[in-house]
Amino acid sequence: MTIDRDGLAQFLRGRRTALQPEDVGLPRTARRRTAGLRREEVASLCHMSTDYYSRIEQGRGPQPSSEMVAAIAQGMHLSLPERDHLFRLAGHHPPIRGATGDHIGPGLLRIFDRLGDTPAEIVTELGETLRQTSPARALVGDTTAYDGPSRSIGYRWFTDVTSRDIYHPADHEFLTRMWVSGLREVATLRGPGSRAAELRDLLLESSAEFRATWDRHEVGVRPSETKRFVHPELGELDLACQTLVDPGQSHFLLVYTAVPGSPSHEKLGMLAAVALPHSVV
Repeated sequence: MTIDRDGLAQFLRGRRTALQPEDVGLPRTARRRTAGLRREEVASLCHMSTDYYSRIEQGRGPQPSSEMVAAIAQGMHLSLPERDHLFRLAGHHPPIRGATGDHIGPGLLRIFDRLGDTPAEIVTELGETLRQTSPARALVGDTTAYDGPSRSIGYRWFTDVTSRDIYHPADHEFLTRMWVSGLREVATLRGPGSRAAELRDLLLESSAEFRATWDRHEVGVRPSETKRFVHPELGELDLACQTLVDPGQSHFLLVYTAVPGSPSHEKLGMLAAVALPHSVV
């Protein structure tokens, strides 16, 4: 495919000027005069330099890679049709839609962007973390930093025993059954050759505990209403986990709350003052 520089530039300018700061989780200042977002704001949302983004929007510079196009699509909160259009303008085939995609829908992102003071994360059906709020990172560590099979919390559960430290020991046996049950259901749903099937095969080969639990053929083991965390600085926290589902992408927004007035609620308020030194989950 050939890049359409003029079309790409016009589309990006149109989307940028149509976006408002509150659409992407940015504060609106009283002195703002720009229609929509500034170029430097979009560049920051897309994790690229202002100069690089500006050259694309001005129809200059090299053809952006598919990775850069994906970053722009996510940073500008594009819908899936808009994302696919952006890829074609940039001279790339759009990613395959569906459960294997990491592109987060704009509706889910708009909700997530308003949860800055709450532990919240967006995960895939395989437990791969796509986004975390700062309180969530303080609670469980930065779980967006993994790559390969280790992106999945279920995979890490069976291949890295330290990944269990953040959960109450009394819940480990249940969580083991839950991860295996969930992976069985997703692997069956997605079929041979899927990422779920690949994870299943890797774990059957590498983990005796996984094999033994898999042989129980359990399905339907669902998370408890309350998750019990053991934070290295704050101690035990009993948190309710509310889940919002984007069925089109099989993404889940998880929001952790505590009963007002409870010790866990008080500890949640202290998360801003603590941070885990590295990913632990």
